[in-house]
Amino acid sequence: METIANASWQALGLLFSGDPALWHIVWISFKVSLLAVLIATPIGFACAFALAYGRFPGRRFLITTANTLLSIPAVVVGLTLYLILSRQGPLGELRLLFTQTAMILGQIALALPLLIAMGHTALQAIDRRAWETARMLGASRWRSLRAIMFEVRFGLMAALLAAFGRIIAEVGASMMLGGNILNYTRNIPTAIALETSKGEFAQGIALGMVLLTLAFLLNFFLHYAQGKGQVGA
Repeated sequence: METIANASWQALGLLFSGDPALWHIVWISFKVSLLAVLIATPIGFACAFALAYGRFPGRRFLITTANTLLSIPAVVVGLTLYLILSRQGPLGELRLLFTQTAMILGQIALALPLLIAMGHTALQAIDRRAWETARMLGASRWRSLRAIMFEVRFGLMAALLAAFGRIIAEVGASMMLGGNILNYTRNIPTAIALETSKGEFAQGIALGMVLLTLAFLLNFFLHYAQGKGQVGA
């Protein structure tokens, strides 16, 4: 208990002293995950919309596939992309392995199934006839789409926050694709894994506190937005 208490106090000291090494790790983690979710979100929601309102062969298979991919381990995604990006892989010539770009690709692959599945569920709550009615009344496709998205904004927001929460906390794909290189690809989860394996708990606890604070803020923001929306409804 004394060791844990000492490590916790040291962790707080690292956080509030502005330790450059620790906050650089936090910056890399947020930078990579934000870029990944910004790229994945429009793709994921577009796919979710197509699955919710489209009628085409293989639609049910694609919905089942998206739901199945929700449970795929991050390390499997990392291994798959590792084989693709390695020197012997089809994209080896691009030399993306052990770069932030490779980490972003891995996190996009992890975020997409979540965005598609949760986005599809949210969009299914709106009757398909709402889209058809808007189109019949002369609304453009873009205006009709905005109206539908606005109606399910809290469900889409939950999907977005859930996807961001998943990718910023995953370790398997980031470790395999980024290589945990100091000041370049070392993010919060890989740094926690490394420091814990060395018996250095202070930095790991400090970074864990950052993740817990982030999780709290994301959930607080979502509940605040939902409450505000209900009051104004």
